[in-house]
Amino acid sequence: MALSDHLRSQLVGWAKMILPLCALALLSTLFLFARSTTEQNSITVADVEAIAREQRVSAPEFSGVTDDGAVIVVSAASARPDTTRPDTIEISDMRLRMDNADGSSVEVTATDGEVDGRAQIARFLGLARLITSNGYQMETNGLIAELATGQITSNGLLEIRAPFGYLTAGKVTFQSAVEGKAQEMLFTDGVRLLYTPQTP
Repeated sequence: MALSDHLRSQLVGWAKMILPLCALALLSTLFLFARSTTEQNSITVADVEAIAREQRVSAPEFSGVTDDGAVIVVSAASARPDTTRPDTIEISDMRLRMDNADGSSVEVTATDGEVDGRAQIARFLGLARLITSNGYQMETNGLIAELATGQITSNGLLEIRAPFGYLTAGKVTFQSAVEGKAQEMLFTDGVRLLYTPQTP
């Protein structure tokens, strides 16, 4: 009986030494054979500092209601504050959708843009595309959308594809539907129309 107790105590003593060593060996093999990080999934300290310095927000969305009851939603791929203008947000892949009270809608897209919070204005910079729910497609070099009123104005010349043909104009102004009236589009500054008759 004393011999078996002595043997058991020796085995327990050896186990107390061997088992931790085995566990340590297993852990070391995990680190030894662990997959090394590649350049694609590693983030350097410089990257983290750049992200913190830029103060960029991914996939932002701003929404509101105009004085006439139209719902405006501005979304983007990313946004960051303008360091020189504290009330302005710089936006990439900018998109605006306005749903009017009469059921019509307007969508505007541009690669770059900005939102001025104090003036309540969204500016679409560079090539801007505008599509209406009643079949108009337009391209122009910049648009300005007044977020409080829903009025959208082009900065210059634009080309329009309409349900009845093609137009060019120096300027277009959209006014949201108000007091039972439908949405209005006003083309000015040298309007030209190429009428395409609809086939029955």
